[in-house]
Amino acid sequence: MAEAEPRTFILASRSSKLAQVQTNSVVATLESLFPPSAHSSPRFATAFMSSDGDRNKLQALYLLGGKSLWTKDLEVALKQGRVDMLVHCLKDMPTTLPEGCVIGAILERENPVDSLVVKAGKDWKSLEELPAGSVVGTSSVRRVAQLRRSFPELKFMDLRGNLDTRVAKLDAPDGPYAAIILAKAGMVRVGMGDRLTADLRPPAFHYAVSQGALAIEIRSDDTGAMELCTKLNHRNTEWTCLAERACLRVLEGGCSVPVGVATQLELDADSEGGELWITGCVTSLDGRVHVEHSLGERIASAEEAEGVGARLAGILVETGAKKILDDIIKGKEQRAEAAVAGEGKDI
Repeated sequence: MAEAEPRTFILASRSSKLAQVQTNSVVATLESLFPPSAHSSPRFATAFMSSDGDRNKLQALYLLGGKSLWTKDLEVALKQGRVDMLVHCLKDMPTTLPEGCVIGAILERENPVDSLVVKAGKDWKSLEELPAGSVVGTSSVRRVAQLRRSFPELKFMDLRGNLDTRVAKLDAPDGPYAAIILAKAGMVRVGMGDRLTADLRPPAFHYAVSQGALAIEIRSDDTGAMELCTKLNHRNTEWTCLAERACLRVLEGGCSVPVGVATQLELDADSEGGELWITGCVTSLDGRVHVEHSLGERIASAEEAEGVGARLAGILVETGAKKILDDIIKGKEQRAEAAVAGEGKDI
């Protein structure tokens, strides 16, 4: 009987430059673990496609809906069997996945902080140095809410597009932006780390849930893909990100909810358990109300990590986050009616 040909796994992601870089890096890792020279090794291919979030580049993200904007089209292809593994920025994934889909692996996290990028030719080194009235571009209400809390003298405008596009719009001589805020990990991955001006770090500025981490989404019944994912998973990142996602899930958060986190896990020498510390915050859109709490517990499993995150969310709700979130939900329809479609508008 002839020996069966090795399976080819198709890894898919969005078609942006960043998404392609990230997917190709995962393929490279898999090929280092399973060398193509070995006849029995699986083979790997890639596929790239646009999402609803990519196609609608005019409306502000907080008006468009939840995180499925970035994942739905890919998940359809996955469930239909046209592709086998999805490579996501974990922060873009909904906290509840479609039936039949699971996170197979969470890769080691890059630096999760946000960073300031100033217009080319300007010598500002920090947000504090920006003149009053300067325009800062970002599509994230989490960033805007936290920045308004500390820098009420600055203005904020929506800014969409891939990283190259956003930096180009920042640098345009006739553009309105003095600076923009971007995730540090993405800029480093695409080789634009030299443009980063200053990191925005906790406790002054909390990052997005799961920012800096990549996740592999697979079909729940695909045992072959799951075997590959066990080689990619990074336990420390998995537990910290699952804690953060559990917190966000309880808060019913998404792209349009200003939830920030900062998490640290110190694993024991045997890596069977460790001390998890997680801080979460919810900030009103005008920056005037801010609820923050930290929780630390010993954990020994992913499920226990999720429990810590869920308990943190409960504390945040009880200490004022519920009112902030309720006000955001009530005001969303009003903001949608009042907003003028298109970037470059105040948010």
